[in-house]
Amino acid sequence: MRRVVVTGLGMINGVGHDKKTAFDAIVAGKCGINTITLFDPEKFSAQIASEVKDFDPSTVMDGKEVKKADRFIQLGLKAAMEAMEDAQFDESIDRERFGVSSASGIGGLPSIEKNSVICDTRGPRRISPFFIPSALVNMLGGFVSIYQNLKGPNLSSVTACAAGTHAIGEAAKTIMIGGADRMLVVGAESAVCGAGVGGFAAMKALSTRNDDPQTSSRPFDKDRDGFVMGEGAGALVLEDLESAQARGAKIYAELIGFGESGDANHITTPTMDGPLRAMKAAYRMAGEPKVDYVNAHGTSTPINDKNETAALKELFGGKENCPPVSSTKGQIGHCLGAAGSMEAIISIMAMERGIIPPTINQLTPDENCDLDYVPNKAREAELNVVMSNSFGFGGTNGVVIFEKFTD
Repeated sequence: MRRVVVTGLGMINGVGHDKKTAFDAIVAGKCGINTITLFDPEKFSAQIASEVKDFDPSTVMDGKEVKKADRFIQLGLKAAMEAMEDAQFDESIDRERFGVSSASGIGGLPSIEKNSVICDTRGPRRISPFFIPSALVNMLGGFVSIYQNLKGPNLSSVTACAAGTHAIGEAAKTIMIGGADRMLVVGAESAVCGAGVGGFAAMKALSTRNDDPQTSSRPFDKDRDGFVMGEGAGALVLEDLESAQARGAKIYAELIGFGESGDANHITTPTMDGPLRAMKAAYRMAGEPKVDYVNAHGTSTPINDKNETAALKELFGGKENCPPVSSTKGQIGHCLGAAGSMEAIISIMAMERGIIPPTINQLTPDENCDLDYVPNKAREAELNVVMSNSFGFGGTNGVVIFEKFTD
């Protein structure tokens, strides 16, 4: 089976418009969470989110085209552009052997909300003709393929908060079986709108620490009270190893394992068993290496953080054998379908730079969350193998493992 490596990275989120700025802020423990500005949150129980501020979509799209694409697509195009520039392809690249694997948990929810109101108040004839093309999740891959002229397989994962990770796995499978030589993975989400925040708040899933946004997301902390929504996008260029070496590409890491599973238990309440089976599958595929760091799903919800801790202990054979673990959602919020792609990038960059991002807002210990979560301050470390976890509503789970590449 063909080996798959990472040769390009791109990221935009609430703490930075590019991968370096965002990663540096995450490592410094900076928090992008604040009072929502994308709509008036006054009547909502949850009024905070990690928004991408000062983003101009005309920097990635022609101004006349902006109205044709929902914000999640615009953010995805930005991350994709950075990843492709980072990979440094020349014009000789075979575009018919270069595909796209896109991901979003919800897609164009703001457009759905807006046009539903228009339909109800002004009538169906006033619905925008761009509504459907701007809202469909797979249009992220459609726009990216057009803007980057990629004519290979065009796939889309819509698996809630595991979507970004599943998109990496789907891209890797495509390369491994010879369906493409290269795949651009793009996970993007922008669901910070009334329907999105109101819907999650109705489920009691969100933090309501509105008076203190900077400490509202508290992964693995005893006083955690729910996740905080984020928006953004992450993009990775995956290549067949031989193709990457033939063109002299910079190789960030090799994807050595991925695993997927279903809880088959409850649509919104996670289990320990499902995530554990996904971790075990990825770990076995990787050859059961010494894992040096885990970027946890770590949502800051009572059940997830407890279950994920227990699953990690089971995977590694007890607390004493677990590697350092951190969740970066305290810095950038939970970016839903984009979380997996961004957290994979964060894991790879942590390995490249030899530093573990902190879990910020670790204030009160929880007896059920008793691992080394790298509390509040980044830590220098030699990292050769990293794991990234993603779990989603519907009981869908994804895990990826990367190894530092050496010739």
